[in-house]
Amino acid sequence: MAVAQSERIFVLPGDRIDPSLIPSHPKRALRLGPGLRHIPPNELVPTVAGQLVTDHKKNSIWVEYNGGRYVPTVGDLVIGTVHHSAVDYFYVMLSGYTSNAILPQLAFEMATKKTRPNLSPGALVYARVSLANRHMDPELECVSPSTGKADGLGPLNGGMLFDISLGMARRLLMRKSVEEGKVVVLEELGSAGLAFETAVGRNGKIWVNSEKVKTVLVVGRAVKETDENNLTVEQQKKLVRKLVKEMS
Repeated sequence: MAVAQSERIFVLPGDRIDPSLIPSHPKRALRLGPGLRHIPPNELVPTVAGQLVTDHKKNSIWVEYNGGRYVPTVGDLVIGTVHHSAVDYFYVMLSGYTSNAILPQLAFEMATKKTRPNLSPGALVYARVSLANRHMDPELECVSPSTGKADGLGPLNGGMLFDISLGMARRLLMRKSVEEGKVVVLEELGSAGLAFETAVGRNGKIWVNSEKVKTVLVVGRAVKETDENNLTVEQQKKLVRKLVKEMS
């Protein structure tokens, strides 16, 4: 049975999930995220141990956990590395153990055959998973299908890429990463006067860019230490004070 600790719900593989915990929306279908399996007609069973998380706005539910391999899911924001290109596609690596994803060269804002980006092997792209099927290679897009705008997606120039756990990536991508994900390290670094930008990939990647290389390294280190040591909010604040002091 699911266990609640300080308003958090923790589950083990095979636990019964109370129907009252499952979000419902009159118009949207329920979206199952990582760590859950649907048993017809209407039962959800955890496949991993972790925290049960729901997003009522998106009508989605998943299990928050750090282990496992990334499995592409439609709608995921990911950071990929261009492996090679063909006539109409870029082939992009999302992880070291999955097949390359396909990124159409026209799937960028305002892209035409003349204006499409020229991405060399090793280039980084921030993209959304538009097609995910266990029998096919995943497909990506760097443009919103509804607006035709990039909405922050596209090539990532400069900066550095850091590996983080899948759990940390999900926490950073939460709509309320501070309140729900309990991750304050980026906000604290910004409040301390550091100027930087980030992009987080659901596939366990965070890209950090700044005019100062030292800032990039400090931000990357802070996020990785928070992730690897599972730091609390207060411990994250203490870490930021320490790193900022070391920079001065």
